[in-house]
Amino acid sequence: MSDAPCLKENYTLSKCCLPLPDCEITGYYSHDGLTLKVHRSSCVNLQKADQARLVSLEWKDILAEDEFTPDDDFAELDELDFRILQHHRDLGVDYSLKTARLLNINKQTMFDRHHKLRDMSLLKRVEPLMIQYRKGVVDNKWIKHRNHTYYELTKQGRRYLEHFLNGPVGTGE
Repeated sequence: MSDAPCLKENYTLSKCCLPLPDCEITGYYSHDGLTLKVHRSSCVNLQKADQARLVSLEWKDILAEDEFTPDDDFAELDELDFRILQHHRDLGVDYSLKTARLLNINKQTMFDRHHKLRDMSLLKRVEPLMIQYRKGVVDNKWIKHRNHTYYELTKQGRRYLEHFLNGPVGTGE
């Protein structure tokens, strides 16, 4: 979906009706109460939705800013750093040993990179919590993690990754 508009944090496009900026839109609060799913106002799924969770939206209020220029520290990142950021974007919260195995990286290198990316505020530490294993690891099992340091992508990390993957916008080159 490369033509999909870039939305501000806490907004996501619904997959059922794929709203575009020329459509009238309505938001639907997800179960976490923080994220708004953006639907076409004419979406049939909204007719079945809890009306108390619907919010009128306008594109101008939810579109993310187009201009982003990374800080000077962007030059300190290499291909491996961006692979790690992409891993966290795609798979979410994870810990160093698991990330190292999945990306085929030496575990000490992974510890060092997670520390570097955290110091740069591109990843943040997640406090021990109950999380469900990802599909393919252990299905339908919830565990309390205490022995690993978990990391997740920050908004800044997501923007750096997007800048790396898409390149600067509007450079005219």
